[in-house]
Formats: sequence, C-alpha cells, structure tokens
Amino acid sequence: MNAGDLVMTAEHLSVKFCKDLKRSLWYGAKDIARELSGRAAPEPLLREQEIWALRDASLSLRRGECLGVVGPNGAGKSTLLRVLSGIFKPDGGRIAIRGRTGALLELGTGFNTTLSGRENVYINGVVLGMTRREIDRKFDEIVDFSEIGPFIDSPVKSYSSGMALRLAFSVAMQMEPDLLLIDEILAVGDVGFRAKCYLRMERLLSRCAVVFVSHSMSQVARLSTSLMVLDRGQVVYQGRDVPRGVEKYYSLFGKSGSTAGIGEGARIESLRVEGSAGLPPTADGTPRLGCREPLTLTLDAAISAPGRRTRFSLLFHDRETRGIAQLNMKLTAFSGAGRQRARATLPGGVPFNPGRYLIAVSVLDADTGEILHTQHNAAEFQLDGEFFGQTPVQLDGEWEILDENGHVD
Repeated sequence: MNAGDLVMTAEHLSVKFCKDLKRSLWYGAKDIARELSGRAAPEPLLREQEIWALRDASLSLRRGECLGVVGPNGAGKSTLLRVLSGIFKPDGGRIAIRGRTGALLELGTGFNTTLSGRENVYINGVVLGMTRREIDRKFDEIVDFSEIGPFIDSPVKSYSSGMALRLAFSVAMQMEPDLLLIDEILAVGDVGFRAKCYLRMERLLSRCAVVFVSHSMSQVARLSTSLMVLDRGQVVYQGRDVPRGVEKYYSLFGKSGSTAGIGEGARIESLRVEGSAGLPPTADGTPRLGCREPLTLTLDAAISAPGRRTRFSLLFHDRETRGIAQLNMKLTAFSGAGRQRARATLPGGVPFNPGRYLIAVSVLDADTGEILHTQHNAAEFQLDGEFFGQTPVQLDGEWEILDENGHVD
C-alpha cells in the first residue's frame, strides 16, 4: 500500500462490561452458546449489572495519519485499543483492517528477568509477531537504539527499570505494521532517549497508520493528526483540530482547588483576576477573560518576615501544572511584617491559547531571591477565544512577503 491508502475503518463500535463477576461468566456462557447455535446477535442492549465501556465509536485512518485518543481514567481508551487489536470482541459495530496490525499495549510483555537481554530480545520480538530472521537482521539496530550494548548479555534482573523499558521499546520500534496501536509508552528513559523515540515515531508515521492513547497532551499535540476525546465510553469530540480537542479534554475536569501554601514567611489571603470587558464568570464561578483583554491582578498577603524586604512573583500554569509564563515584581518591594496589597496590570492581556489557567504566588526576599512562601492554585481563570495553536503561548508578530531577492513583494 502507498502513503494515503485507507488502512482501517471502524463503525459504531460498542463494548459492554458486567460489574458482577458471576453474572459476567453467565452472560459469557450464554453468548457463546448463542454463537455456536448460529443465532443472530441481539441488539447491543445492557443487561443487569452491565455498563458501556465504549459506545458507538467510529473512525477511519489512512497511512501517514495518527489518531490521538484521550480522556479521563475509565473513559474507554484502552478498551478501544483492545477491540481494534482483537483482544476484545465488540458487542456492536464492525472493524475492517487492511494489512498487518502491531499493538504496543504493555512494554516488556514476555520479558523473563532471569534471562539475558539478548535472549529477551528474541522472546519479546516473537511475542510482538516478528520472525527469528527479522530479529536477526535487526538485532544490532535494536541494541544500538536501546543504548545498553555493554549489558546485552547480562540478566535483565540486573537492569534498572529504565534500561529494561528502553530495550523493550527498541524491540517494539522494529515492527513494520500497517496499523500500529500504542498505549501510553513514550514516557521511557531520560530526555535524550525520549527525543530519539519521538524521531523514530515520526519516521514510523510515514509508513503506517497509528492509534495513539496518551495522558500527555504535549505528546498528543506533537504526533496526532486528529483527536478523539472519550468520556465514560462516549465520544465527546472527534476531529482534526487537535488543540481544540485538547481543550475539550481539559474541560472534562472540575475546578482546581487552592492549596494552603508552603513556607512560614507569608500567607496569601486572596488573588483576584479581573478583565476590562467584565465578562460573566463560568458556571463554577471562575473568572472569564477574552483573548488579549487587558486585565488586572490584585494580591492581598500577610507578611511575617520582619527585617526583610519582600516582593511578589506570579507564575502562570496550564491544567497540567506546567509553568508557561511568569510575572515578577521588579520596581517595588515591601519592608517588614503586616498586610500588603499589590496590583499588577497587563494592558495587552495574556497571549495564551483559550482554556483554563492557574496562577501560583511566591513571596521572595527582595535582596537574596529566597522564596519565603509559595501558594499554588491561588487563582484560576478561563480564557476565551477562537484560535487554538499547538503551543500554550501565541506570539504576535509582523510578517512580510519577500521576493527571491529579499525585497518586500
């Protein structure tokens, strides 16, 4: 097959589980008896104690496409992969796959810790569907990629957990499927090894179609060409606007609670976020701002650091608690103990993607930079807007079109 060829279609997939073990066994026996007798399957309706683990999911993928699948725990992501890989039989719907399927659901499946890394490469390769001849041909590349060459003939039980995962991932990356199913496996090794994994995955994408389940939105945004968001078995978003789908995923989680703070040098009493447009708050009371809307942040704190000059620092986080911007007080500092109030103004607003953001407050010694107190989640706000980019911060710039001589066209 060539790039762009249709690899897989799935229509109206539904899977139900029974919460009671004995009843589940009884239902299973009845279903097997019905199939053996040749009777048609009934409509996929729930029986007593059954729930939908996946309901009416449809998708299609061509070579070179990667579908990211995200959702809260228990949303049905792994169930979808196990249906597509043939481990689970769907209770409703149909699947058509052209070509060879590879599934990376659990790294290291089949590893025997008493055997050497070399022996486990062959065992794990066979588990993943490779022939001994294929493994022979790719063995040196597997060892080189894993970066454990000096230890390849040592027992796996002497490896660190990172070494074992790197070897398992290196074996898995030698598969050459038409459809590749991946369940949360890219968090392996150190920063350098993860960078190699991303490059290998991107090369692999040019040769096959991928369904990629992950809780890491940065991985999803980097690799996916389309996104499916699941919640309690239901598809709540599906489309090629990956950043918008990521924000839909974040919206499934409730408002973050504030923390008591760390450090005895101060206590944060309040942090108010106010936009100039006066937009109404969200349903849960979170302040709402428009994109690039001027805003003010008013901070009240009780300082208990006599003899020190103090200043404030605000750190903006996304919903995965990643710091994306910082606002430091530079020109003003407070001296001594007591209640202090400060106001920061951002005339151009915040250049972030639409979504929910959290603000942490730190009280620092103005002379030494020592952090006297930090409170995470001191405030939260919702940023509205239409444009979703691939990164949290969207910069403004002036562009010009140039001709081949470098002159403005």
